[in-house]
Amino acid sequence: MISRSGPFPALRHRNFRFFFVGQSVSVIGTWMQSTAQAWLVLTLTNSPFLLGLVSAMQFIPVTLLSLVGGALADRLPKRRLLLTTQATLMVLAFVIALLTWTGVVRYWHVAMLALLLGVANSLDMPTRQAFFAEMVDRQDLANAIALNSAMVNGGRVIGPAVAGLIIASQGVALAFFLNGISFLAVIVALASMQGTPVRPAVTRSLLGHIGEGLQYVRRTPPVLVTLALAGLVSAFVLNFNIFVPVLARGVLKGSAGTYGSLMALVGAGSLVGALFVASASRYGPRQELIRAGAVGVSLAVVCLGFARSYPVAAVLAFSGGLAMVLFTSSNNSFVQMLVPDDLRGRVMSVHTTVFVGSSPVGALLTGGVMDLWGPSAGFFVAGSLGLLAVAAVSVWARRLRVIAVAGPAGTGP
Repeated sequence: MISRSGPFPALRHRNFRFFFVGQSVSVIGTWMQSTAQAWLVLTLTNSPFLLGLVSAMQFIPVTLLSLVGGALADRLPKRRLLLTTQATLMVLAFVIALLTWTGVVRYWHVAMLALLLGVANSLDMPTRQAFFAEMVDRQDLANAIALNSAMVNGGRVIGPAVAGLIIASQGVALAFFLNGISFLAVIVALASMQGTPVRPAVTRSLLGHIGEGLQYVRRTPPVLVTLALAGLVSAFVLNFNIFVPVLARGVLKGSAGTYGSLMALVGAGSLVGALFVASASRYGPRQELIRAGAVGVSLAVVCLGFARSYPVAAVLAFSGGLAMVLFTSSNNSFVQMLVPDDLRGRVMSVHTTVFVGSSPVGALLTGGVMDLWGPSAGFFVAGSLGLLAVAAVSVWARRLRVIAVAGPAGTGP
């Protein structure tokens, strides 16, 4: 048994250390690409709606295909699947870099590549979520999830800031190219792992396998309620990839550097929140953090609609990032700690579907409202819908007598 002394026991597992280091490099590139893609779309179109449409096209495949991805993750070796998806994502990054570098890039190129990126992520995301249980012991699972969140949000700090500097001095093509290079780190890390389990042969059909996971979610009220809240909050208030560039360019009249610095502040707040959740993970997923994070990020989005200066926007960006990760990391950990290992890929594919796949709804809604009535209206509508979602799910949870959302603070499974 590996000792759990110290705040980060998951790092004592060799395979998780390899994963953590490789992903730490890769996610910086991912955030650089996300920043560059949003700035490129606004430069080409100057339309928040078309920016929202690209975001929707990137996440629609996740909505449609993640259940298949989760079933495959429970049937096939997860490490091999991740090697395939990461290599695919690397190729897509190089393609957009080439199109931009040669000056032939058009809006439809960005939209089509975003769609292909979504297809790859529909397999990559549920597989990656389920893979944590193969890298660490179950008692260290919550810590591994929280550390992964801290790593992702550390990349959120560094990636946008570096991307802003690169875009301002060299253009967006270099940011896309560096993202492609960054995938080599995680590919090498995955190839260097030892002793990851190989799934036994499955005789059940793929559709039957998917149905088994859906039945588990439907018959497990704490999971069902938690996933419902994840989907609603994600749809309405977690679209910072739309909020921040519109705020920086359309409201503050800033440059790419302004955009990059605000995204970095969102990441800095997220990193602080993730480290807090990681240090508290030894006590199990904290249910009050799910509620507090959902309410906090919704309020931050509402207040962003009234920001007219960079200092105010900076404080709200940091606060929104912190609250966002309190919600997302605690929500993810709570679900993972309830799920049996043999259903993990399929249940986490449902989590991916509702959490990431709901983003197109909010992206199109927010972009449309901003186009019609301006940025302030979009922020207000999005944040208010988030608060309404928290209230509605809490009432539903009480009726189901589920403690996951509506129960006493600090109670656990």
